Amino acid sequence: MTLNKVLVIGNVGNDPEMRYTPSGSPVTSFRVATNRRYTTSEGEQREETEWFSVSAWNRLAEQCNQYVTKGMKVYVEGRLRSKPWIGNDGQPRAGNEIMANEVRFLDSRASAEGDGGEPGAGTDGGRAGTDGGRAGTDGGDAGTDGGRAGTDGGDAGTGGGDAEGLPW
Repeated sequence: MTLNKVLVIGNVGNDPEMRYTPSGSPVTSFRVATNRRYTTSEGEQREETEWFSVSAWNRLAEQCNQYVTKGMKVYVEGRLRSKPWIGNDGQPRAGNEIMANEVRFLDSRASAEGDGGEPGAGTDGGRAGTDGGRAGTDGGDAGTDGGRAGTDGGDAGTGGGDAEGLPW
C-alpha cells in the first residue's frame, strides 16, 4: 500500500484564478502560505514562510473560486504532484502542487456581515450561503461562517463552524 496525502493550514496568498480545460472542466488555482517560527541555537527568533500551489477541480474548483479570498485562512487536503517546468534561464525546474480534494474555509469574507442566510443555490442537493450557509458537492457542503466544505460527502468548518473537526 502507498499513500500520497498532504494537509496544509495557511493563509491564501492571492485571489483564486479559475479557468476551464478544453473539455470544459473548471480548475481553480491559488497559493497558500504557512509560517514556522523558531529560535536558533544562538537565541535569535526566526520565521520561515513556505508557499504551496493548490489546484482544485470541478465542483470544488467552483466553490473555491466563489468563497476563497486573499488573506483567508484555509485547510487544504490533497495529494502532492510534481510539476516540471522550464525556467526563464532555459534550465529545467520542478515544483510541487497540491491537487486538492478538500478545502475547509477557516475564515470567511462574510463573517462580519452576519446575514445568517442559507439561500438554496447549490448542486447535487447542496446549498450555498454565507454565515451558516452551505454549498454542496456530491452531498458535501461548502460555506462560510459555520458552513461546511467538502466533496463526495465530506464537510469542513468555517468561521466558528467545524474548525474543531480537524482530523487530529
